[in-house]
Amino acid sequence: MTDMDLQLKNRLKGMVLGQFLGDAASLGVHWIYNTKDIEDAHPEGLQGFEVPAEGHYHAGKFAGDFTHYGDAAGVLLDALAEQATFDAASFGGAFVEKMDPGKGYTGYFDAATRGTLENFKNHLEVSNEPYDFQGGADDDQLATISSLAVLVAFYVARNNGLPDDRSEILKQVETLTRVRQNNDRAIAYCKTHTRLLLELLAGRDIHSAFHHLEEQLDTDSTLDLEVRRKLKEAFQLKHKSTLEATELLGQSCPLICSFPSAVQATVKHNEDFPKAILESAK
Repeated sequence: MTDMDLQLKNRLKGMVLGQFLGDAASLGVHWIYNTKDIEDAHPEGLQGFEVPAEGHYHAGKFAGDFTHYGDAAGVLLDALAEQATFDAASFGGAFVEKMDPGKGYTGYFDAATRGTLENFKNHLEVSNEPYDFQGGADDDQLATISSLAVLVAFYVARNNGLPDDRSEILKQVETLTRVRQNNDRAIAYCKTHTRLLLELLAGRDIHSAFHHLEEQLDTDSTLDLEVRRKLKEAFQLKHKSTLEATELLGQSCPLICSFPSAVQATVKHNEDFPKAILESAK
């Protein structure tokens, strides 16, 4: 294995571990939008991996557990390991089996999961044909983008390196997204995030990575133009605190708000992973 191969392997590991660590570290304060409530509950500041309080969305989980986003990413990881390839039907089948509250799942039941399960069950009622799991919820939030690192790492590892032609992986990202989010905005942001991950895996510094990313966005696409605009807004706010920037960009789950907020934290704290995560968690 060459030095470059080893560097790439380590980046892949870091990317996947970072995704899961970031999810678990944010568990106890996830979806607490009133920052004063967080300050009152944690006067010494967030340390990460806080236990959710009684009545919280994730109450009953423990320090180190994942949110429902992390749980779903784990389902994808297991499906890829079992099948040794990405198949929407295999992942979708595992997802509806493991994330269905009616079958024992006790984590948060979000809109993407609810819509995916409803559409799957509706199909079973009217058809004997296998379900292709390409009719997820009409949802533009964080369900898929929060598990993309798993698919990207799997694809790059199987490819034995970064792809010269990105069309295949971007098609897989669209297919993965439609399992739970049959929504064009979600697909646009997930493809953007995939392109960014590939640039960073190639070893580019954060500013070069975003510059190359912008060059890949389609100037004839309304959604890509929206993504470009939101990236610009995030960069313009890099001198503000992540808390201030998030309040300006929008404290909500739709990707039009949450993605640029994550970008701002990444740009501002690109050399300090724990701080980027904890500042985002606020």
